[in-house]
Amino acid sequence: MFESCWRKLGNTCTVTFTGNQSLNYFANLKNLCWFSEPKLEEEIMKLHNVVRNATVEGYHIVVGTGSSQLIQAVLYALSDPLNEPKPISVVSAAPYYLSYPEVTDFLRSGLYKWAGDAHNFDKDGSYIEMVTAPNNPDGVMREPVVNRAQGMLVHDLAYYWPQYTPMTGPADHDVMLFTVSKCTGHAGSRIGWALVKDINVARKMVKFIEINTIGVSKEAQQRAAKILEVISDSCSQTVRLPELDNFFEYGQQLLTERWKKLREVVKRNKLLTLPTFQIQYYNFTGDFTEAHPAFAWMKCKEDVDCEKLFRGHGILTRSEKRFGSDPKCENKHAEQG
Repeated sequence: MFESCWRKLGNTCTVTFTGNQSLNYFANLKNLCWFSEPKLEEEIMKLHNVVRNATVEGYHIVVGTGSSQLIQAVLYALSDPLNEPKPISVVSAAPYYLSYPEVTDFLRSGLYKWAGDAHNFDKDGSYIEMVTAPNNPDGVMREPVVNRAQGMLVHDLAYYWPQYTPMTGPADHDVMLFTVSKCTGHAGSRIGWALVKDINVARKMVKFIEINTIGVSKEAQQRAAKILEVISDSCSQTVRLPELDNFFEYGQQLLTERWKKLREVVKRNKLLTLPTFQIQYYNFTGDFTEAHPAFAWMKCKEDVDCEKLFRGHGILTRSEKRFGSDPKCENKHAEQG
């Protein structure tokens, strides 16, 4: 999806680096996130204000090497101050993002531990719930499931952008995670950011990233800043260049066409079903529309190994087991790139 868009934009995102740049670890010593490039923070705030998908006023921006690093940083930041005798449970409602269990348990931390499906969580005490909205893999807008006093919430909003879902208003949660890979398609740039209300949580996250990677690549940040600037400009009626289509409207149109074709194919097939999405007001364009996720969560009507079935036709999918889901033969497609 993204390749066709950026191919049209040509050299509008070109960034030139000289040999004497990036010789210092620091980007802004006066900033809490001392390694974040001021231009990137500026463009992050501008894009959120243009799109109106998240509140930025009163938040601290923490930049990370993709959202995977930010997830580990926020788990550390939320669990470390509690001094619990046992690891804090980390949960998410199934079907959940397949990397949550691995990212949580990879370092075998004594601070936190993956505890599975939030629907089945019944332990007392503190916990962290990952709330993914829209959800990966089924595209549904999620709310917290556990809802207890000692819970801490992390909202993963990687797909909360106009090309994927109707946005009814700006999110204003305590911790919100975003990533360039899902917003713009530049997964290889490895840039993500968190909007964090609590300065102490933000400070802990910065410390984690400092110890983990001594900051974040300046070149990647500057490239991401330029890309976000071009996207914001494409949405503006005053500064948009003639060759620039509205980035998000273009993406929405493309995904709408792909979902239409996919539904036509599935409709002719008696084995598979696709989810339906509620039509909602779309505050970015002022229209009513439904979600068009970057992935398809399909169900088989019969007891069939769908992953094996699709592989036999040259289509890569992922089994429901990878997402913590119990019903048989639910599959997530290979993402629409």
